[in-house]
Amino acid sequence: MKIVLVRHGESEGNVAHLINDNPARIVNLTQRGRAQAETAADSLRGMNFTQAYASEFPRAQQTAAILLRHHACKLNIDARLNERRSGMDGLPVQVFNDRVHDDPLHIKPERGESFLEQMERLRGFLDEIAARHPEAVVLAVSHENPILAALALKSDDLEAVVRSHIDNCGRVEMVWPVV
Repeated sequence: MKIVLVRHGESEGNVAHLINDNPARIVNLTQRGRAQAETAADSLRGMNFTQAYASEFPRAQQTAAILLRHHACKLNIDARLNERRSGMDGLPVQVFNDRVHDDPLHIKPERGESFLEQMERLRGFLDEIAARHPEAVVLAVSHENPILAALALKSDDLEAVVRSHIDNCGRVEMVWPVV
């Protein structure tokens, strides 16, 4: 299976530098985020997506709807693509970053999950989708942390991956399972 993982467009939370890891709290795309998604949609126009998934968060679903305008596949919602659970919804992003800075792979905030746990969540998603659709070209709209977790599954340098960055509407293409 080939999968194209796309980070959602800029959101109100990104602009405010606030954590949103609760999909029930509505955080929408900004106008800039919609424009980023439009640009990404144009660049993905030639892809022949056969399956599409997004997290439970409105910003990911809004991005996916824009990306899929030129494609005929239905959008499926999967919680395994959700943002990393920090247990810090509504707090400044810097609070989380400071909390996990010394050991971003293992530190598990109270009511949250570690990066390694998030990796296993993404592994479950990728394994299931690949088993269900082995020849598919899949679009998955998610968040920076889950996309990094998916990348880490293919890396020998987890520390470098966890400390890297993906821009809004940035994308990563990969084949799964890893051969």
